[in-house]
Amino acid sequence: MSETAERRHGLESFLASAESTAEANVTISVLSGCGFLNVRLDACCERAVEAATKALGQPMPLSSNQSTTGEHSVYWLGPDEWLIMTSMEGVGGLAGALTESLAGFQTSINNVSGGHVALRLSGVAARKVLAKGCALDLHPREFCPGRCARTGLAKAIVLLGVLDNESGFTIIIPRSFSDYLCRWLAHAARPHGVKFSKL
Repeated sequence: MSETAERRHGLESFLASAESTAEANVTISVLSGCGFLNVRLDACCERAVEAATKALGQPMPLSSNQSTTGEHSVYWLGPDEWLIMTSMEGVGGLAGALTESLAGFQTSINNVSGGHVALRLSGVAARKVLAKGCALDLHPREFCPGRCARTGLAKAIVLLGVLDNESGFTIIIPRSFSDYLCRWLAHAARPHGVKFSKL
């Protein structure tokens, strides 16, 4: 992999300076090599949804604050808007496949990879850490696997998704806030024991 691809997330200085504790109940991981597409289409048009589903190889989430996970992670952002997280290597091909499948429909497909960074927050104390800076009801009954939400976290606007593992979360943040939010998470997690990694 080229040096450029290795350094895409821009959090090298954070990872280099972050110090793990001896015991860790929280893990903060930077997800390397992620690509992102913003997709707009009319969810009431069944044929357009079917075409997008075929190109993705997995269902489009059609209910508010839902996500689907397969080869890609697809997050509902609004009645006609989704964010797709996939590999950086595959994002161009996926954009092309969606464009081809949705030809003739009123849609918008934009590669927004340069503007986002993805983190994974996991461990038994992950919800406690998020609760220090997030107003969402994070109880597992309310915010469970397959759910997502755009919300404030430590004064930054993020997309928060729950993984299949109920103690794990994906946090997608604007690149300009990534270093700040990583340092806030590190500070909030330290009392619980924290370690850092790159995935």
